[in-house]
Amino acid sequence: MNAHLSDRLTVYSQLMRIDKPIGTLLLLWPTLWGLWLAGNGRPDAMVVTIFIAGTFLMRSAGCVINDYADRDFDGKVERTKARPFARGAVSKKEALLLAGGLSLVALLLVLPLNPLTLLLSVPAVFLAGSYPFTKRFLPIPQAYLGIAFSFGIPMAFAALTGHVPGLAWLLLLANTFWTLAYDTEYAITDKPDDLKIGIKTSAITFGDYDVAAVMLCHAVFLALMVLVGQEAHLGAAYYAGLAISALLMVQQYFAIRGRDRQRCFKSFLDNNRVGAAIFAGLVLDFLLR
Repeated sequence: MNAHLSDRLTVYSQLMRIDKPIGTLLLLWPTLWGLWLAGNGRPDAMVVTIFIAGTFLMRSAGCVINDYADRDFDGKVERTKARPFARGAVSKKEALLLAGGLSLVALLLVLPLNPLTLLLSVPAVFLAGSYPFTKRFLPIPQAYLGIAFSFGIPMAFAALTGHVPGLAWLLLLANTFWTLAYDTEYAITDKPDDLKIGIKTSAITFGDYDVAAVMLCHAVFLALMVLVGQEAHLGAAYYAGLAISALLMVQQYFAIRGRDRQRCFKSFLDNNRVGAAIFAGLVLDFLLR
């Protein structure tokens, strides 16, 4: 491999955040919840594989579009000033072609699935591609991201059952609140820079109540997940997973209440454990039946 090609692949992998898998994991957990609920604990292995690969591809495409949209801002933010666009390592054409290629491969993966799943992939792609631009005009763009990060749920139900029941939309709503909670933690880390730049985030909109808003969203998420458990007739193992998640969220409060950038960012990362705990409880619940 020549040096130029190696350099371009390195830059593209940075655009796709391959070295930072937290976004893929936070997108994957709710998708897996949906797959296990729709498949009654035994989802089709091929469908699961398609969704895992699709999650990685769409998150990667979303990261590329995000950097394209924020190319004039990232250089002014401490956490993002070393990204490819910020340091002039990639062109707009390259980024758009990469995002388009990743989206196309994701679409090809969905082609073997039923027509309803294909139909739902259209708004899923639209939400992922348009989210980065909402930071210009929406006061809480993280809520929009929450819907985008939840759309694997109705697609999972569609792929496995051929329809999207109320349970899927309830789970989507729950996950939207969870996304709003953890992405506000993420936004707190950039709050001083974002205020200077003039973009909108939930951390700025909530102002002095940003930490309270995070915890309120976590609480609503857990309450809705209890309703999900009741609707799906889940048992003790599932609720044990929710209880562990609640304890992890309490830990997050003590970490973020001082609004220290590093501790807020670590709390954002710790949400991976929340998603994993709920999934483990869900899987165990079905195994114990």
